[in-house]
Amino acid sequence: MIVLPKTNIRVLQPQAELYYFDRQDTRLPSKITPLAAWNKIMSDPQPLLKIAFRIRDAVSSVFGVKRIGGFTGERVETVCVGDKLDFFLVEYVDDGCLVLTERDKHLDVMTCISTQGDTLSVTSSVCVHNLFGRAYMVPVGFAHRWIVRSMFGRLQRQMV
Repeated sequence: MIVLPKTNIRVLQPQAELYYFDRQDTRLPSKITPLAAWNKIMSDPQPLLKIAFRIRDAVSSVFGVKRIGGFTGERVETVCVGDKLDFFLVEYVDDGCLVLTERDKHLDVMTCISTQGDTLSVTSSVCVHNLFGRAYMVPVGFAHRWIVRSMFGRLQRQMV
């Protein structure tokens, strides 16, 4: 795990070495912690995500990838390194940064939720290990950007 220069954002490797990288920022009406942002965003998971995770689990399990089930919407008051948030492992946490990972034989995924002042960033970095990992990232890479933008919009509406 490395920290991007002049930020509190963590990624798996230097950006040039990543198979996939996406950083999206949004300004919020007030300051919020990364865990509070997670709780607000996940309090009502998007219905299409449930369907997407069912499809993902059905297809991926054929290739030996464990089922992850998706997001539960359960609120969490505190987290420590080693805890789980749904299927993600908490690998780092402080007042301005929450790092979540999921790793398997096909790819390593890191999602960093970070805040600086009233700006919330969601940064995802992925390293692939084989052809299945590359194929998996084709639809996921496209959908991920749309999903994060949609989550930011829902968060903005919740905080008004």
